[in-house]
Amino acid sequence: MNAAELRKKFIDFFVSKGHVEIKSAPLVPENDPTVLFTTAGMHPLVPYLLGMPHPAGKRLVDYQKCVRTNDIEEVGDNVHLTFFEMLGNWSIGDYFKETAIKNSFEFLTSSEWLGIPLSKLAFTVFKGDNDAPFDQEAYDLWTSLGVSPNRIAKLPKEDNWWGPAGTTGPCGPDTEMFYWSGEGPAPEVFDPNDKNWVEIWNDVFMQYNKKEDGTFEKLAHPNIDTGMGFERVVAVLEGKKTCYDTELFQPIFDVLFQMENKPLTAEKTRSERIIADHVRTATFIMAEGITPGNKDQQYLLRRIVRRMLGEGHKLNLPAGFMLPLAEKVIDFYHAHYPELEQNRAAILAAFEAEEKDFSRILIKGIQMFEKAIANPQNIQNGVLSGAVVFDLSQTYGYPKEMTVAMAKEKGLDVDMAGYEAAFKHHQDLSRGESAPCGLADHKEETTALHTATHLLHQALRQVLGTHVEQRGSHITAERLRFDFSHPEKVSPEDLKKVEDIVNKVIQEDLPVVCEEMSLDDAKKTSAIGLFANKYGDRVTVYSIGNFSKEICAGPHVTHTGVLKSFRIMKEESSSKGVRRIKATIGFVENK
Repeated sequence: MNAAELRKKFIDFFVSKGHVEIKSAPLVPENDPTVLFTTAGMHPLVPYLLGMPHPAGKRLVDYQKCVRTNDIEEVGDNVHLTFFEMLGNWSIGDYFKETAIKNSFEFLTSSEWLGIPLSKLAFTVFKGDNDAPFDQEAYDLWTSLGVSPNRIAKLPKEDNWWGPAGTTGPCGPDTEMFYWSGEGPAPEVFDPNDKNWVEIWNDVFMQYNKKEDGTFEKLAHPNIDTGMGFERVVAVLEGKKTCYDTELFQPIFDVLFQMENKPLTAEKTRSERIIADHVRTATFIMAEGITPGNKDQQYLLRRIVRRMLGEGHKLNLPAGFMLPLAEKVIDFYHAHYPELEQNRAAILAAFEAEEKDFSRILIKGIQMFEKAIANPQNIQNGVLSGAVVFDLSQTYGYPKEMTVAMAKEKGLDVDMAGYEAAFKHHQDLSRGESAPCGLADHKEETTALHTATHLLHQALRQVLGTHVEQRGSHITAERLRFDFSHPEKVSPEDLKKVEDIVNKVIQEDLPVVCEEMSLDDAKKTSAIGLFANKYGDRVTVYSIGNFSKEICAGPHVTHTGVLKSFRIMKEESSSKGVRRIKATIGFVENK
């Protein structure tokens, strides 16, 4: 079974169980204040898991493109990837644990579907603690299906619990499914610490709500959220040790090895794996109109591309080596993700431009390295400070590996523990802004500010022109941040006009109305739908009187008077061709 067949079988199986297929959401989430990229299959569905009705119904299935960069330093081993796909299915207040587990078991083991022998599978369940009891129901369901108790591990919350998305909200235990990837028969007793057991699927049972006081209460309408790692399952079905050995990566390695004059059957080095992973990730990010830059998604994209260029430099790859690799990614995936083909020229141009910039970075990096080692405070007993290595990487985009190589040429060791500490500190700060939820929280203030972004969006279009399109937002209970397309700084006079328009709509206390309709009907009403492909054939449209109309997942207030007042605090550049406004509202309780 190849990758395309796996994707189809997964969708077909759950459609046969009454699920509706929905389209993959964009990699850049809409109205998400806390994450730069879609990090999991459930990420775009959080508003619906929190209670909003989904336009497509209560049973959903999809394949979702995702990017995670928290473990970017681990990429190149057997497991970690930055870009990956998740196969997922959901029950939003419909069926629950028994149906979810039986569906998973049938899809994995039935000869009609994947046909994986039960002897190669193992499972984990939540062992229980003071917040919630042992998941006896999940345990009993697995054993009733013929699973040996020796193959079911009972694990604590850090292993078998999902959520909540923020400090409060829906959460619950999960059960995970593992495949034996080692040589010979699988051990009779499952040891979850044995790396030969590879997690391939996760069923989350969102049956609790965590309250502000830290206690848990049962949800009236629990949900099912599942995620199957596409690349890992492809490796299982192809009998490969790692995902890098599958058809998903082979076209990239074929081109890469030809550049190196290596046999196509040669072992892959860590540098080659990093290049193969990063070219997939960068290509998919660029397909969404993002180019390398210095902020947010653009910065992470630049970091990924420059790390790839650094590895290519180590391998003595020719100039322009990224372009044919990106072409292979586009060729392989465009049937499932048409945005790749639609943006082929722009993607290749972005790679080419970044390589030209990187040649200047190499010169700058060498200069900054020489300056750093000239400072005695940066070297202790022949060891270069790890903070210097991190600073060159973080501030100047100079790859860590190249700094280490230059240090060795100077007879210096590198304090990698110091580098890791600096990197971890930066990572912890980043994770503080990356809880997987639709808004920073679901307080009334945050909801009101979300509605304010709709008013701001429409007011900007009225004042500046219809070329204005949303490019992102970050919404907390204190303020909104709204990024939009515009080629130049917005004048104080125009900002005042925008502010006045929004305040006029607030004073008019217009109703906020939500309607469900087909995507075609939404387009006919002239609803703004920049992220329409996120929702599939049925969408929710929010109208604010006759002032604005947008396709959106919510949540919103019921009338504009709740906002009380609107004030723009700052307007600045976000990136090339994108401006950023920070604003706040007066807000009164939504009675």
